[in-house]
Amino acid sequence: MEPIRTSDVQQLLNAYANQPLYIHLETTNGAYASHVDESFFSAGAYIRNAKISYEHGKIAGSGPYRIGLKMNIGWIYAEGLTHFEKDEFDRLLFAGHGSDGKLAVALELSSTPFE
Repeated sequence: MEPIRTSDVQQLLNAYANQPLYIHLETTNGAYASHVDESFFSAGAYIRNAKISYEHGKIAGSGPYRIGLKMNIGWIYAEGLTHFEKDEFDRLLFAGHGSDGKLAVALELSSTPFE
């Protein structure tokens, strides 16, 4: 993965619009850390292989970035993104790494289901 370049990402988001896609969206603030410190409040969200189609995708911010996907019935939104790549399977992958290098958020789009 490489650091996000907003112009490149916006072009990719435009290219993936209005087509059926599978989404993987995951966030965590250290859900596995609560076993070390019981006072640590952990939270996260996870969705995988939901079928979507978005009308318009938009990247915003000055880093870390946020991406919103406007659908005909609502929005999907991910914040804290720092890196991206379009892989050999034509999947669009985004990740957000904290200052410690750990993954905090992942947003992935694909025309085929994720395994």
